[in-house]
Amino acid sequence: MTGVSLGLRTGSFGSLQPAQNGVFQSQNSILVRKPSKMFLSGTREKERFLPVICRYLGRSKVGMLILVAFALLAFLMGFITVNKEYTSERSSSYFAQGIVNKKAPLLNTVTICGENASQPRPPPHSSGPAVIGSASVLEHPCAHFAIPPPPPGYRRRIGPRPCPVCYLPVEQAIARMPSSPSLSPVIRHLKYFREENPIKMEPHGGSDFGGFPSLKLRNDSFNIKESMTVHCGFAKGCRPGYQTGFDIDEADLRELEQYHEVIVASAIFGNYDIIQQPKNISEIAKENVRFYLFIDEETEMYVKNSSGLDSSKRVGLWRIVVVRNIPYADPRRNGKVPKLLLHRLFPNVRYSIWIDGKLQLVVDPYQVLERFLWRQNSTFAISRHYRRFDVFEEAEANKAAGKYDNASINHQVEFYKMEGLTPYSRAKLPITSDVPEGCVIIKEHIPITNLFTCLWFNEVDRFTSRDQLSFSTVRDRILAKVDWSVNMFLDCERRNFVIQVAIYFPLNYCIRGTKKMTTIKCPLK
Repeated sequence: MTGVSLGLRTGSFGSLQPAQNGVFQSQNSILVRKPSKMFLSGTREKERFLPVICRYLGRSKVGMLILVAFALLAFLMGFITVNKEYTSERSSSYFAQGIVNKKAPLLNTVTICGENASQPRPPPHSSGPAVIGSASVLEHPCAHFAIPPPPPGYRRRIGPRPCPVCYLPVEQAIARMPSSPSLSPVIRHLKYFREENPIKMEPHGGSDFGGFPSLKLRNDSFNIKESMTVHCGFAKGCRPGYQTGFDIDEADLRELEQYHEVIVASAIFGNYDIIQQPKNISEIAKENVRFYLFIDEETEMYVKNSSGLDSSKRVGLWRIVVVRNIPYADPRRNGKVPKLLLHRLFPNVRYSIWIDGKLQLVVDPYQVLERFLWRQNSTFAISRHYRRFDVFEEAEANKAAGKYDNASINHQVEFYKMEGLTPYSRAKLPITSDVPEGCVIIKEHIPITNLFTCLWFNEVDRFTSRDQLSFSTVRDRILAKVDWSVNMFLDCERRNFVIQVAIYFPLNYCIRGTKKMTTIKCPLK
């Protein structure tokens, strides 16, 4: 080994320094680390420990232990891998729209908002489904009920009237609540378009709030499939009520997003109506059914002064939800948002009853649901108009009453006529009417009914706010694709459970700035 100069590895790259004067020099003056005594002793202990295990357990048992250890290790590694993939998928889907929007801030970037998880299930304490099996076998107590003929007319009482309705007692009505959601025909999954900067590409229809779907997208939305994506209001965000127009405070949003088995909803915008308290509501409904009233800031000011609205946000049974940044100048058009898009504001609701702000509910919600949904095996119920059955007649009546400008009504009706709308006749039976009295909507929240109200809202957003004109077009185009039906019950039955309360003002009372009672003048100051 003479004549060979050895060196020590120094630095991070393992370079060698030559020996000087027979002494090895290190650039960083670090000597070679000797093996520790603890390491040596640990190695010797392991060498002594393994033969002891083999002696007491035997080679076969030791092999089994090693196999079990490897199996556990493989299971843990697979579990960690799956969790990482799931987390990455969730993260990528959550942040995808933010990345897309940053790329083209000035363009109309369209993304898709995912749907909620599966249909909400009743909580364990929910009543109702326990006795449905035995109740459904027996003949329904109202099976032989028939609406009696109307009483003779009197000169002092003209026009439509309520008729008798056979309701079950509240407890029996609850017992007939279905234990699981109804099956949605064809469509199972419904998602919604989101537009970063909605741009109007065609001369007619659409809004910043609802987006501007093209006629092609509109027509495609009537092609019912198992999974669909459609426009459905709230076009600027995936969380309705949060920076989408029709904005709602965070605390209220969290409450709306909770699970609710049954809700009753209404709205007053532009201080247009007076709050009507529900009557004849059972104690179990007061405890389990939520009553929500949407109002704008103008109505909020009046309610605070007249009804004592405080931090509890309640006026009687109504839970008040204040809406800010309302999307439309017309209060009636703003009212169409909660009326037709309740499933977007309440993503975890089974059943809803919508009533216009001018009406008062006078029958228990469970009894209404049993009579018009559960008894009929229906998922959507609305009353037919008391007098008109034909869209063309309804359009003429709207023009005569000045409900909307004539040119817009004519454009809408002509458009539907080109698509195949015909006057109503008996040939359309079992469809009983083309014109609803849309002040009450009773609905089970499943994909097909949610799609129906989405497309109905899109027609209201594209054309006039007179939803009676667009109802039959949306209904008939969906019925042409799927086996589904709408329960259009008699208007006199509707007048049995909701009433319009007359409001009387003293002679010296004035309303300043109302949109309804323009004949009441306030004195000049």
